[in-house]
Parts: sequence; C-alpha cells; structure tokens
Amino acid sequence: MISDYKTAVNKLLASEIDGCPQFFAQNGYVLEEAYCEILQDKPQNAKALFLSIVDKDIRAHWGVFFSGLIEGKIEGYPSYFELRNFLEIDMNILFTYFKGNYIENIVKYADWLFTINPEVHKFIGRVFLNHNINDYGMYFLERGKNYFYNDPELHYLLAEAYYKQGNLKECKHALNSCLGVLPEYYPALAMLKKL
Repeated sequence: MISDYKTAVNKLLASEIDGCPQFFAQNGYVLEEAYCEILQDKPQNAKALFLSIVDKDIRAHWGVFFSGLIEGKIEGYPSYFELRNFLEIDMNILFTYFKGNYIENIVKYADWLFTINPEVHKFIGRVFLNHNINDYGMYFLERGKNYFYNDPELHYLLAEAYYKQGNLKECKHALNSCLGVLPEYYPALAMLKKL
C-alpha cells in the first residue's frame, strides 16, 4: 500500500501504476489522478479532472489541451510555455506506458504546434531519440532544423545522434552549424575537442 506522495509519484513514473490512482484520489491530488486516468486510457475522465482545477493549477490548463490532443481532438490552444515545459515530459511518460496511439496523435499536430512554439520538433525528436527510435528522432530534428535553424541546441542534438551512429563527418558538420549559430556553445566546443 502506498503511504506517501513521493512514493506514489516515483511508482507512477516507473510505470508501476497499481495503487497510484487510488492514493491520489483519496488524498486530493487531482492533477496526478488525472494523469493516471490518461495512462489508463480514460482521457475524457482526465479532462474533467483537469477542468475541475484549471483555475488553481497552471498545469491543468495544459492537461485540458493535452487530453484532447492525445485523442486527436484539438480544442483551444496551448501556450508557448506549456509546450516548452510539459510536452516533452508528457511524451516521455506516454512512451513509458507504451501509449503509441497517443504519441501518434501528438506528432500529427507537430507542424501546427510549431506555430505556437518553434522548438516543438526538437522536443519531439529528443523524446524519440531518448527512447532509441532514432529514425523518427532524426526526422523531427531535421524537420526542426528546416523550420528553426537558429537553435544551437537542435544542432547539438543532431551532433549527438550522429556521434552515436558513428557518423563523425555529419557529427562535426552539426557541431560546426551549432557553433555558427552560437560560437560559445560549450557542449559543442567540448564535443569537438573529443573528436
């Protein structure tokens, strides 16, 4: 039996959801309960929970939008900062719980979400790379580069991906592109020294 909040959150993030929904519901953690509903394939229940606290919790506004997004039913708009702060984290959780259908619905809207936050392709690409789905990761990073070239972190992520593939030529090219945008970008300088 779960006895405290930290234990419940750690279990939830480790894809051990058993007991978490009950703990969150019984102790008034509405936001966390709503995420449990999403992970149990009940996004409409999640949306209702998010709506019940939307005036009290900034993340709940994102949760309302996110509940529709994963179902492919867009309602309203997320903010620039909601996409920056929550999209990548929530996609990682969906990967942990093998929610490919929800991830597919998110990526369908990547180009539209980009119009709100130009880093969206980078966020999505990084999630795919972190879960060893490299082809999709590279696709979204390249797409991001085509739309928002002046993002040094994006070039650096491409360099890391090329390095993991053993493609040192493209790695160096991506690092030089990164430094062309921001000459003092320390991670790129450090990686170049290693090559």
